[in-house]
Amino acid sequence: MNCLSAFSITPGRWALLVAVALLAACGLPTSESADRANNREYSLHYTLSPDPATATVLVEMRLQQPRDLVREISFPINDLVSDVGGDGDLRVHNDLVQWQPPTNGGTLVWRVLVRKERGNDVFDALLNNEWGIFRAEDVIPRARTRTLKGSTSRTTMAFDLPAGWSAISEYSATELPIVVNRAERRFDEPTGWIAMGKLGIRRETIAGTRVAIAAPQAHDVRRMDMLALLNWTLPELNEVIPNALPRLTIISAGKPMWRGGLSAPASLFLHADRPLISENATSSLLHEVMHTALGLRPRENNDWIVEGLAEYYSIELLRRGNAISPSRAKKAFARQAEWGAQKGAALCGGESTAASTALAVTVFSRLNRELLKKSDGKVDLDSLLPSLANSVIDLNGLIDLVESTVGVTPDTLHSDNLPGCSSMATANQEL
Repeated sequence: MNCLSAFSITPGRWALLVAVALLAACGLPTSESADRANNREYSLHYTLSPDPATATVLVEMRLQQPRDLVREISFPINDLVSDVGGDGDLRVHNDLVQWQPPTNGGTLVWRVLVRKERGNDVFDALLNNEWGIFRAEDVIPRARTRTLKGSTSRTTMAFDLPAGWSAISEYSATELPIVVNRAERRFDEPTGWIAMGKLGIRRETIAGTRVAIAAPQAHDVRRMDMLALLNWTLPELNEVIPNALPRLTIISAGKPMWRGGLSAPASLFLHADRPLISENATSSLLHEVMHTALGLRPRENNDWIVEGLAEYYSIELLRRGNAISPSRAKKAFARQAEWGAQKGAALCGGESTAASTALAVTVFSRLNRELLKKSDGKVDLDSLLPSLANSVIDLNGLIDLVESTVGVTPDTLHSDNLPGCSSMATANQEL
């Protein structure tokens, strides 16, 4: 009697148990048969195809699913997006794409103009005949999904590049296609900085972090200087926030890219003209590395917390890694205090300015001293960082964290000691 005929005559409420036993006897492992019956994983594959002649990237999103797991994918678009098409039920209206794919999957495509101007003739996303630099979010809008409960995605990505071009992202490309894994989400979408074109790339593993530094070949980017600075400082950072940076991709370029630094998950952009260590003994590179490692996001009017921590540790990491002397670090903190006192009118408010960030650095210096004093040297600012990692923070949350760590309310964080925060607290009470 063969397996199929045995299964067909099995009656009664024991049918499932008998069926599993028979399937195992036929050479199908129980786990495999169970996976097939309960598979709620669907596959998404993104292919990014740059067209330098039109400064656009064609994005193809291919969905495969064992059954009707994904009911709808929707995302907003702007005037940089065009040529949206696909199979299934596709609707584009009011700057919103709504796609209901076929039961077994399908393909959705769109084209994006990669040209985001940040000021007069400076850009934080650009594609030309030689290279392109942008974030994955610039070409893959953040989407919402309607799926069968418990469904998860397995997401991969690939590049279809012109001859002679290469590409780099925050993800490992040792195996192709590139695997995109965001453990905190069921729907994995690519994130972070991407560079493509005729690139120069330097790679090194530093204190367990796989570092890649990439820039267009014709641009004067100090890749080896960056690696040297990271060799001094990354070990210190990884001591404070263990396992925060398994990978770090640094993208750099000169004109006409925006002359600053911008962080993203596991990656960052830093303009080629930014000094690695400034005259005031801070570091734009380490400031952005700290943002990337900490993954801390501010609630409204609390940007000073995130920016102040990043700037404070840009000095601290230089000191701890012996890139600057202790006396130089002391002068750097004194300079921040002086600058903040003279120019920093308020902390709580909108985006943190350079002066208010300097003021915030002084707040965190004082908080560090207070923590050490009230804990008899057992707790300092470092102790808070693991709990802050990848969270959303405001002043009340920071106070709560200090209280739970040390057991006392920090005087440093009283609103009366934080310029601009006292008036905001009063306004909130009146509301």
